[in-house]
Amino acid sequence: MFSGISDHIRIAITVLIAFNIAYFSTPWAMKLALKTGAIDRPDGGRHLHSKTTPRLGGLAIFAGFAATVLLFAVPDTKIRGILLGSLLIVIMGAVDDAKDLKPFVKLLFQICAAVIAIFHGLYFSYVTGISGSFSIGVLSYPLTVLWIVGCTNAVNLIDGLDGLALGISAVSSFTMLIVALFVAEPAIAIVFAALGGACVGFMPYNLHPAKIFMGDTGSQLLGYVLATASIMGLFKLYAFITFLVPLMSLAVPLMDTGFAFFRRLANGQSPFKADKGHFHHRLLAAGFTQTEAVVILCSISALFGLLSIALASVNRLTEGNYGWVPGVCGISAVLIVELNWHFVFKRRKARMKALEERPDEFDPGD
Repeated sequence: MFSGISDHIRIAITVLIAFNIAYFSTPWAMKLALKTGAIDRPDGGRHLHSKTTPRLGGLAIFAGFAATVLLFAVPDTKIRGILLGSLLIVIMGAVDDAKDLKPFVKLLFQICAAVIAIFHGLYFSYVTGISGSFSIGVLSYPLTVLWIVGCTNAVNLIDGLDGLALGISAVSSFTMLIVALFVAEPAIAIVFAALGGACVGFMPYNLHPAKIFMGDTGSQLLGYVLATASIMGLFKLYAFITFLVPLMSLAVPLMDTGFAFFRRLANGQSPFKADKGHFHHRLLAAGFTQTEAVVILCSISALFGLLSIALASVNRLTEGNYGWVPGVCGISAVLIVELNWHFVFKRRKARMKALEERPDEFDPGD
């Protein structure tokens, strides 16, 4: 039906359709969550929301993502691997949102989903360095499992504020979509377009105060798709840029997870024990509101994304007219910093000054 249109128009239509499917299916996900008991109740601790909120929003994201991938992407082996692994993750996440599965059970499902991806040809066969690339042999499969499971949990762990994991995942999706277009990989661009469009479609329901959470269904789905799609052959650039593009696109959740892991070990705790030391908790403790903390972390993610786009374009200058891209990325980065300074940091400074006189006015849930 869409075979006669250009790749760029196909990608734009993919984003639009994924947006609409996710947006209009979210009310259905809300009703299903209430019927199945997949709801999140405030506990006065790590959960910062003040009212009972349905989960399962990830089902709407999956509907938008899967439908548009099936409609627009070439149904090759790797695409089937992503869809099948995603389906397993979504089923596990939905059960977890309703019944609270044990951590080791979730880990087992994540490993199984990673194995599904590997079985369909999604794995690292070599790594790159400044001097070139080399085969990693038998380490290929365990490193791929580590990458997929790590990214899946990284997005899940940073899902602590309304719209945070969703916003970072949307930024990552569109970052890697742009890079995919640089390296003429329209099939992979479709996957990221579908995911990014579904994220934006769900966003009106998930921004503070959230009407519905995407739950483990959504956060683990986003991490899984970003991890698997990033090793589909997208980053056929030069030297270490191959590794840096997906790493920088997911820098914020990966760094947050890494710091949490070592922080808990240093404190003599289990690395899987939940705490309030994540980036967003520290921003709230510093006096930022929920919305401001989300804006800051999404902006940092966008800055990393712009850097990866600029690096990718520099490595393609000899093959096309990409000389304008680094300049646009630099201007965009300056604008992001300026907007954060004026609308986040200056507002916080003024608010904290006023609170010296009226200490009861600050509500971290604002």
